[in-house]
Amino acid sequence: MIIKGEKIRLGDQMCFRFYTLSRLVIQTYEPYFKKIGITYTQYLVLIVLWEQDERPINDICSKLFLGINTVSPLIKRMESAGLVGRHGSETDKRKQIVFLTEKGRQLEKTIAEARMQMLNSLEGSDVLGERLQQIKPTLDEFISYFSNYEQHKIK
Repeated sequence: MIIKGEKIRLGDQMCFRFYTLSRLVIQTYEPYFKKIGITYTQYLVLIVLWEQDERPINDICSKLFLGINTVSPLIKRMESAGLVGRHGSETDKRKQIVFLTEKGRQLEKTIAEARMQMLNSLEGSDVLGERLQQIKPTLDEFISYFSNYEQHKIK
């Protein structure tokens, strides 16, 4: 609870903990993905497409809680790298549908192996994995809460 007149301290901020954890997890992935030639955000787009190929860009944005201004340039870079392609929707020509290329589909096995190498390299990864599974529902609750929280927008 916030008390009026109380000093704001970094160590008291939950948002800082989430930010730091997110940054550190992404840094852990980076060396593995660098060898493959992708970024962490590209990895997330690939996961969305591996779950269901042929998705509108707006659908990818929704799944990743990212704006179109972030995802569009990302898709363009992935397209240049030969990982994805785009075509217009048959039902709505204004919509761009993103799909995996053969290279993008084949990358799933390579990335799964790199991910396992990373997890195996983490000391105590079994305990870490168990703890993460335990807090996953709580994290999902926070994500749901903040993704639906409209009052945080400055008007």
